[in-house]
Amino acid sequence: MSRVYNFSAGPAVLPEEVLREAAEEMMDYRGCGMSVMEMSHRSKVYDDIIKEAEADLRELMSIPDNYKVLFLQGGASQQFAAVPMNLMKNKKAGYIITGQWAKKAYQEAKMYGEAVELASSADETFSYIPDCSDLAITDDMDYVYICENNTIYGTKFKTLPNTKGVDLVSDVSSCFLSEPVDVTKYGIIYGGVQKNIGPAGVVIVIIREDLIRDDVLPQTPTMLKYKTQADNDSLYNTPPCYGLYICGKVFKWLKKMGGLQAMKEHNEKKAAILYDFLDQSKLFKGTVRKEDRSLMNVPFVTGNDELDAKFVAEAKKAGFENLKGHRSVGGMRASIYNAMPIEGVEKLVAFMKKFEEENA
Repeated sequence: MSRVYNFSAGPAVLPEEVLREAAEEMMDYRGCGMSVMEMSHRSKVYDDIIKEAEADLRELMSIPDNYKVLFLQGGASQQFAAVPMNLMKNKKAGYIITGQWAKKAYQEAKMYGEAVELASSADETFSYIPDCSDLAITDDMDYVYICENNTIYGTKFKTLPNTKGVDLVSDVSSCFLSEPVDVTKYGIIYGGVQKNIGPAGVVIVIIREDLIRDDVLPQTPTMLKYKTQADNDSLYNTPPCYGLYICGKVFKWLKKMGGLQAMKEHNEKKAAILYDFLDQSKLFKGTVRKEDRSLMNVPFVTGNDELDAKFVAEAKKAGFENLKGHRSVGGMRASIYNAMPIEGVEKLVAFMKKFEEENA
């Protein structure tokens, strides 16, 4: 069977080159006589894998020396608790609510201190990014929190909030490595890798060293202390070894593709094909305010639930998988991460045109 075009929001499409390479090394990694799945995380061979992965990520993102890179487990959702546990010295933080994941993080933070809603786009089903140029941020806030790209709703912060000197914490799960970022603008950038980088089960946390402290909230589990993980180079316990190995391969693939600037241009070109069609279509409509559109996740609707269902079913038969929108919003969503080839989007648009002609 030939491979389908997988528009899943995550776990998502990975570069075929990476999958083929991993398949070749499955039984015997570079002559060591075993699979990466089987080797000790304390072995020299594995140590080289994790160190090389970190070095490549640092190069790709130009991560400054005063930031630590942590390869952890528990997905992005575990960081909803880890962030306040580690950073809430004054027991107060600001949250900008632009979707379901930011909302979940905000609700979790309330368990550990005062979480203040600074802005929200809930009034219009999270279809835009609120103005964050002059928020009611106070000096006693430990951090300001955002979810930078909203997978479900298809919005993206094009300008980071003015945090008035307070550290910014950003969940970048669904836009990780899709474009260049200035790491110095953040206290913490973190993300689950299963959308743009690797298999589910790994979360990467990039944290400025002065935020790695001993004086965390009492009862913070040892495993959730950033200091525990940083002091042990992400090897306090067995890390998600195989997942990290794949991430390392994706970092190499990204370097080969020309790095994050080249990736951004590729992603803009790809997204434009779909958005340009949606903007002139009489049947399909995008659901996001133009200036806030994500390059990674593109939600759209016909305005008719039955027609939406028919489209998803026919698209599946034609080899376009996982186009059903998130259960909380319905409609359709095409996630077009780094590894989605341009022809996948071109063929999807051709299919949408045909569907529109047949169902006008």
